[in-house]
Amino acid sequence: MEQILQDRIGEYFIPLLDDFLFDELSDNYLEKAGMKDILSGVPVPIRKTELSSLSTLAIAKNMAFIVGCDINFKHRDSYVEYIKRMFTDEFAKALINEGVEKAANQNFLTAIVNFRAALLIDLESVDALYCYGRACKDAYENGEGEEYVGRFKAEALEAFEKLTLKKPDFDMGFYFLGYAYLNLGLYVKAKLTWESFLELSENEEQKEEVREWLTKLEEPVKIEEGYNHILSGRYEEGIAVLSGYIEDDRFNNWWPLWYYLGVAHKAVGDVATAEEDFLQVLKLSPSNIETMEELVGLYEECGNAEKAEKYKSKIELVKRNMEMDRAEKNANLS
Repeated sequence: MEQILQDRIGEYFIPLLDDFLFDELSDNYLEKAGMKDILSGVPVPIRKTELSSLSTLAIAKNMAFIVGCDINFKHRDSYVEYIKRMFTDEFAKALINEGVEKAANQNFLTAIVNFRAALLIDLESVDALYCYGRACKDAYENGEGEEYVGRFKAEALEAFEKLTLKKPDFDMGFYFLGYAYLNLGLYVKAKLTWESFLELSENEEQKEEVREWLTKLEEPVKIEEGYNHILSGRYEEGIAVLSGYIEDDRFNNWWPLWYYLGVAHKAVGDVATAEEDFLQVLKLSPSNIETMEELVGLYEECGNAEKAEKYKSKIELVKRNMEMDRAEKNANLS
């Protein structure tokens, strides 16, 4: 059975599959090519523009494109094996080169398809992994929609994390991983990652850029440490750290600051302050379901059934709106 791979961004490539038809290769061809054991009864992709001229290379490129779009495609393993037998793992390098060209021309989704296919063909390719992370970063920086941006951010982060593990002496892996952590608000990880970059890199311009970021991160790192105190149950310590920023205009519009203060104040029994904290979150992030759930729990504990019901209704409304948005997006993709 083919392994099912996690695919948080695959749905965005579905429209790219409209260019293909599928047909089976003749038994005679499969016998001559030595592929009958893997392709007998397996339909292969044919671009609608290639119906009159289909070569071995075209078949391989089409197969790579299909599995790059859908990494859990039914015949993925057969396609990958065909490519490897015909062209060896070196085919991945050609896909990477083509992907780099696509990315240079702002065709980020098509570039990503190439890099995903290259990684299926050569699991150990650090070049494909690096380019994949870069292309996912480009995709979310040039894309729209919270869910779209969030998924590609997560994909870029995972790619750069894997890259630094596979190639711990490659400075650019740490450079981009630091930015990935920064974009997700993981300031402590960004700081540690960029410190590793500074040890590895000889690029003075990039090192100066990173040093400037590390200076800017000094306060955000302290705030995140406050969050971590609260997540670890050290509520008083967390409150002591975060309370120092509630009058600081640089950071008091960060809804997580108020959320974690609310969690801590609730945990130590300061219900009135916790309520104020959570309401402040909703001023900054009106559809924040986690905060509304905290308020429901707080009001239920206080016996305020009316307010608890109010926020239960708001949670259901937000969830319905999210489902409607998701259904509309899926309809547009189909």
